[in-house]
Amino acid sequence: MTVVFLDTSAVLAVLDANDRRHEVARDLWKRHLEAGTMFLTTSYVLLETTALLQRRLGLDALQLFEQDVRPVLEVEWLGEEDHERGVAAVLASGQRGLSLVDCTSFRTMRRRRVRWVFAFDHHFVEEGFETLS
Repeated sequence: MTVVFLDTSAVLAVLDANDRRHEVARDLWKRHLEAGTMFLTTSYVLLETTALLQRRLGLDALQLFEQDVRPVLEVEWLGEEDHERGVAAVLASGQRGLSLVDCTSFRTMRRRRVRWVFAFDHHFVEEGFETLS
């Protein structure tokens, strides 16, 4: 079974019909669900996604996410050590645009040996991961 990490950027593109990548994202999501791809994410991605959906698209989009997307995800719940290592990675990177959520996602992907990511965030490619196409 193929395991793909799911990033906030992909969820937003799938759910926001006004996103310039919406059609591509929607088609990739459907194709991989039909193929039986397992989508992995973290509790930090869930938090970030929830906040952005609520703020940008409203409660209807958040409800759609919770009813249709969240149930098909495997979630890795992050703890204190993950947080501390993520903060250390952000600080070590020296990049203002690299987020704590990104760094904890990279760490989770490496720990779980996941090489594929569904994301529209260039940081994943910079870190050596492969994006869906």
